[in-house]
Amino acid sequence: MHRFLPGLVVTIGSVLFTFNALAQEPESSVPDTSKVVLTLEDALKIALSENVAVKVADKEIERAQYARRGTYASLFPQINASGSYQRTIKKQVMYMDSGGSGGGMAGMFTSALEPLYTAIGQLSAGTGVPVTFPEPAKEETSSASSGGIEVGRWNTFNGGISANMPLVNAQLWQSISISGDAVELAVEQARSSRLDMVTQVKQAYYAVLMAKEAFEVYKSVYENAVENFSQVEKRYNVSRASELEYTRAKTNVANAIPNVYNAESQIILALWQLKAVMGVDLDRNIDVAGALADYASEMVAGLIEGNNASLDYNTSMRQLAIQADQLAKTVRLQQYAYLPTLSLAFSYSMNAMTNDFKFEEFKWTPYSYVGLSLSIPIFSGGKRLYDVKQAKVQQAELDLQRINTERQLKIAVRQYLTTMDTNLKSYTSAEEAVGMAQKAYDISAASYDVGKSTLTDLNDAQLALTQSKLAQSQAIYNFLTAKSNLEKTIGRDFLDEEDKVSFEEK
Repeated sequence: MHRFLPGLVVTIGSVLFTFNALAQEPESSVPDTSKVVLTLEDALKIALSENVAVKVADKEIERAQYARRGTYASLFPQINASGSYQRTIKKQVMYMDSGGSGGGMAGMFTSALEPLYTAIGQLSAGTGVPVTFPEPAKEETSSASSGGIEVGRWNTFNGGISANMPLVNAQLWQSISISGDAVELAVEQARSSRLDMVTQVKQAYYAVLMAKEAFEVYKSVYENAVENFSQVEKRYNVSRASELEYTRAKTNVANAIPNVYNAESQIILALWQLKAVMGVDLDRNIDVAGALADYASEMVAGLIEGNNASLDYNTSMRQLAIQADQLAKTVRLQQYAYLPTLSLAFSYSMNAMTNDFKFEEFKWTPYSYVGLSLSIPIFSGGKRLYDVKQAKVQQAELDLQRINTERQLKIAVRQYLTTMDTNLKSYTSAEEAVGMAQKAYDISAASYDVGKSTLTDLNDAQLALTQSKLAQSQAIYNFLTAKSNLEKTIGRDFLDEEDKVSFEEK
């Protein structure tokens, strides 16, 4: 058993340097061997430029802006060109009824030529040359002619341009206003994504600090256990310590090893989580600066500021307010469906009809018009009325949702403030406990060296010191986590002096 101890100590000693080795010597597949130490501000800046959720939110703003511009385009003339070709399979046939004696087609031509016949007769009378005129064809006395006349040609070509522009359209004007609110809503949603991202980065950063604090505590416990075992071993070798004390000291060393391993793995996992929310490569070699104790001095000021918190800048409430404005405009939009609309129309086209495909001989006939179109809604089966009622019901639903959301947010704010207050008190108590536990451990260690206390007393003092240190770090971590959630709920970030959303770097 004595031979096993040196090997165990060497193994444990190598574990203590594992974290530093992982931080300083990345995998051979990663060419970048430099370690970047980040502050919280650095991590937030990187996340604001690399986080996927932030990029998606920015794309949504861009999409909403394009949609708004598309709505404005409805105010301009809509110009379209058209062209068509038709091949007649069977021509239309036109029938003309006879008008009685001398009627029909023959009667029509005879009546049309009668003045010409008269003039020619007068001229021939002067010359003495007789002129004979054809006899009009006799038509049947039936009520309709026996045949018809085919109308049209085999090929029809048509090409032209048309334009339409609304002059008076209240629904269109209202929809443009609604699209403007859609852009504002997208911007507020982008701010919400940034607030969520900032909270996630802060909590991940604090988690790394907490994991490093735990690692330092368990490392200190391990080192104390090794030191105590070394002293017990010396006393055991000269028969001044019992085998029970020797065995318990060695057991304490063995028990300290898993805690060191776990604390080390928690650091690695926390760093992965931080890199994930930042949006950087998981193989990137980074570390965080500072310690949880650096934030202890801000706890009192943070609690005082939190007690003055309000929901005026909360992103959920601001989004609900924008949606309420949208629904109010939607109600008016549906009501405007009762109003007449006036539009301007223009068209110019060229037509050609032919029986062949000799394009150079085509005779193109132009046709054009310009006019006003007035549409007055009269009856739609109640659709417009039901659309208005539907929009009003949505308004009522949103109002109920706003009331419930505000109630839940107020509860959340109180919970965060209570958590912050509790952990502030816990930190104060733990700070005092650490001092007393450290003093008790030093006394117990000195007493054990001179044989005035047992190993059990020393172990109890070590356990009390460990618990008080972890409780102190845990109190700071819990306070910072609750504070970050409270800051997200308050939502004062990314707003300018006029309380408008601004993503400019401050």
